[in-house]
Amino acid sequence: MATTTEIRPAAGMGHTLSSSAGKVTFGGALRSEFTKIRSVRSTYWTLLAMFVVVVGFGALASWGAASHGDQHGPLFDPTRQSLAGLYIGQLIIAVLGVMVISSEYSTGMIRTTLTTNPHRNMMIAAKGVVFTAVALVASLVTSFTSFFLGQALMSSDHISTTIGSPNVLRAVIGGALFLTACGVLAFGLGLLLRHTAAGIATTVGLLFVVTVVISFLPQSWQNHVDKWIPALAGGQLWMTKGPAPGDTPMYGPWPSFAILCGYAVIAVAAGWILFRKRDA
Repeated sequence: MATTTEIRPAAGMGHTLSSSAGKVTFGGALRSEFTKIRSVRSTYWTLLAMFVVVVGFGALASWGAASHGDQHGPLFDPTRQSLAGLYIGQLIIAVLGVMVISSEYSTGMIRTTLTTNPHRNMMIAAKGVVFTAVALVASLVTSFTSFFLGQALMSSDHISTTIGSPNVLRAVIGGALFLTACGVLAFGLGLLLRHTAAGIATTVGLLFVVTVVISFLPQSWQNHVDKWIPALAGGQLWMTKGPAPGDTPMYGPWPSFAILCGYAVIAVAAGWILFRKRDA
């Protein structure tokens, strides 16, 4: 007679194996999210587009300033001139910020991600950290390249500045921080809305359309409203000189940047709360 022997795991062993197999560390989550963001072609194309547009527009603005070098007054800001492309770059990095999270919902990949890592807080924190790091590095390269190229173009007319001049290094690094904060704001809106088109439209509306609409208000209203508009407030960080007479008085560079960061924090916090409560 054949005898069947049933082998049972020792008490507690089955639970231990299951727990070890399902254990996910934050370091592992970071590696997973970095692998995902660098394996998607849209990441490279979007960052390349941001670099080309920011540097290209900055070079064009610097060349235009150089061709009218004798018409600039004492408030001319060569640093701001060379970083003029940041106005468009904020919209490009915002697209990537939305897509980092919304693409997982559009493809259904979010269910696989949560199956692999069911710890929602850890997963979304890792995704946010990875995106912020990638955005910051790309923005620093873009901002410094745009600055040095712009100053080279303006040097022939002696209206350029140097990285060691007062407030210049802060402004160039500030340009990168500005782009990164705009990307994080978009990331939060993508997490909140879970739809690529809706997230991009909302971000563009908040960063660009609202800024244009506010410009049609009476000047007395603008003096109170402009300083709270995210793009206008954050933009103070990459300027080395104060507003011209008659312009809207703003807060200082860092307090103004804190306002932009506040919008980003609110968007991420709201998206995070709903992410924990909603089904994938």
